[in-house]
Amino acid sequence: MDFISQTWSWYFSGFLIGIIMLCLIYFGKVFGMSSNLRSMCSMAGAGKYVSFFDFDWKSQRWNLIVILGAMLGGFVAVHFMSDASNVNINPKTIEQLAQLGIDAPNGKLLPNALFGNDAFQSPKIIFILIIGGILIGFGSRYAGGCTSGHAISGLSNLQIPSLKAVIGFFIGGLIMAHFILPLIF
Repeated sequence: MDFISQTWSWYFSGFLIGIIMLCLIYFGKVFGMSSNLRSMCSMAGAGKYVSFFDFDWKSQRWNLIVILGAMLGGFVAVHFMSDASNVNINPKTIEQLAQLGIDAPNGKLLPNALFGNDAFQSPKIIFILIIGGILIGFGSRYAGGCTSGHAISGLSNLQIPSLKAVIGFFIGGLIMAHFILPLIF
């Protein structure tokens, strides 16, 4: 149990991701979390109204199991294996959060003001969450996939569009963190 509950080194985790990607490539599968949204819309009957959703979603059942496993794994990790005491948040990050009026995440990895139940009491945070969700949905559709699909699956297949998308994700993240987030808060 100790091995599983401790933070794994990047080279071990990266090796496991690489092995999984080799298996997916071998079996002709393409990994991506946002493709599950298309499958779920197709399952719900959206294909009757929009041709984009008119496809054989049953061929993507394995990917739906991946998202179920990610949710179950996240639940197990947070409720049974979480130990935030072994993660040190950079003091500069805590200082930058304080400048934005956000309290440091005491004993947790994420600040309650943004990720706790307190966030749902603020209309401003709810508005930010809704707009952010719409932008993420639009961005992943416009880019032809999400960060996991492009950065893990696309790059492992040596796809140039995925490299461009990942570069765009990083540039967008830097712009958001350094320019837009301070304006919002």
